[in-house]
Amino acid sequence: MALRYTDLNTYLRGLFGQRVHKLTIDAGFTCPNRDGTIATGGCIYCNPYGSGTGAHRRGLSITEQLERGKLAVARRFKARKFIAYFQAFTNTYAPIERLKACWDEALAVKDVVGLSIGTRPDCVNGQILDLLEDYARTRLVWLEYGLQSAHDRTLELVNRGHDFACFQQAVEAAGGRGIKICAHLILGLPGEDRSMMLATADAVAGLKIDGVKLHLLYVIKGTPLAGMYRRGRYQCLGRKQYVELVCDVLERLPPQMVIQRLTGDPHRDQLLAPQWALEKRVTLDAIRRKLEERNTWQGRLLGAGFPGRGPGQKRIRAENGCNAK
Repeated sequence: MALRYTDLNTYLRGLFGQRVHKLTIDAGFTCPNRDGTIATGGCIYCNPYGSGTGAHRRGLSITEQLERGKLAVARRFKARKFIAYFQAFTNTYAPIERLKACWDEALAVKDVVGLSIGTRPDCVNGQILDLLEDYARTRLVWLEYGLQSAHDRTLELVNRGHDFACFQQAVEAAGGRGIKICAHLILGLPGEDRSMMLATADAVAGLKIDGVKLHLLYVIKGTPLAGMYRRGRYQCLGRKQYVELVCDVLERLPPQMVIQRLTGDPHRDQLLAPQWALEKRVTLDAIRRKLEERNTWQGRLLGAGFPGRGPGQKRIRAENGCNAK
């Protein structure tokens, strides 16, 4: 079945001419939304590991995490090039010297061709952007901003600690530096109906963003959201609802935006609800079938024609010093 959206795998193959796989890293960072700088406890849906693996707590260095990840991915996916994905918590929330040391260590690992850095829009300054711009001259660099919703009321409810204007300013500050920007959006946030979720998609579509990650809001044990769920104050989306919403969102996003994710990967032992969230392949197949049934595709509502063979990106070889913009 031909894809009706610009997926990450196709994008990376277009750049590097081969499969490139992201390897997740837990570098031991925390978050201003947990340590009291902004708030404590984090976002209401965030688990104690910040969606990370806990590898740093087990004493694994960045190099060790990458080398282990390379072996596993090479066996399963035959990938030979990799992107170091700093995932857990806020990966720009540290002194610049520590950030540089972490990112330099990752890029020094053989066959790592780029960085992907998960962070908050209120935790990136000019000094950090200057450093990332320098990396982007020779490597592929993605800066992943957690937005989740364009509605300030929702952001306050889920305890994000920033507003939509902060996200807009962060995107603008990173522009023109060769850094790719990815926005994380969550579907099914408390208090949001379909029109609100689609308004978030429209808002993101109007910004200079290179990629989007879509997430289902699932309930993790021990979080404030779990308490809301147990008291009947939050109801999860059903799979059918989620599939329809994803298709609605894709229609509103420009076709050049790379869709890095269509749903998340909860840890089985941490998940409270919905249980269908564990069946990622089933959900992805349902999304692709629904796009076919509706005869729709990414960017259709913006006037984009039916997608061709892929994003048509110029192939690069970042490891040889070519510009990876």
